[in-house]
Amino acid sequence: MCKQFTKKLKNSLLLLLLSSLASTSALAKKVDLNQELSIDASRQSADLKNKIFSYIDNVVIQQGTLIIKADLVQVITDANTGEKTYIAKGKPATFEQTLEDGKPINLQANEIRYEPSLNTVTISGQALLKQDGSEVSGSKITYNSETEYVNAESNENDKVKTVIQPKEKSKPTLSQDIQ
Repeated sequence: MCKQFTKKLKNSLLLLLLSSLASTSALAKKVDLNQELSIDASRQSADLKNKIFSYIDNVVIQQGTLIIKADLVQVITDANTGEKTYIAKGKPATFEQTLEDGKPINLQANEIRYEPSLNTVTISGQALLKQDGSEVSGSKITYNSETEYVNAESNENDKVKTVIQPKEKSKPTLSQDIQ
């Protein structure tokens, strides 16, 4: 019975954090996808036949407010659709973007899989999502910016950890102090 209560409590807390993240986070800036994409790296190589481009060491990808930093990034282009998938690896690799409401979302993990056509970012290996002072950590976190859905998972012996910061109370104004 205690195990069931703990599971319900954990799910309730995760739901609370996710709803708090969703309420403060509108869609990631769609305008970013229409911006110039810049990739800087120490080295690069390409498998032209399979449409896989690898950027190695000190990789920084920037597109509008989106910034990915990693040790290695592979950009894989689907031969049929032309859609790209970015796989970034590092210790950690990072992903940050400013959302429509002006607040940043920060992700970090050993691996980041970014699929712009699906509006998803999946981070795995010491995964951490930070937004507005709150955090979710686990072994794998998937974030869909269009549906504002977040799913966090943990390995068998680990747990998903959620830290929710309280909302700031509004400070009394001078007129409230006089009354």
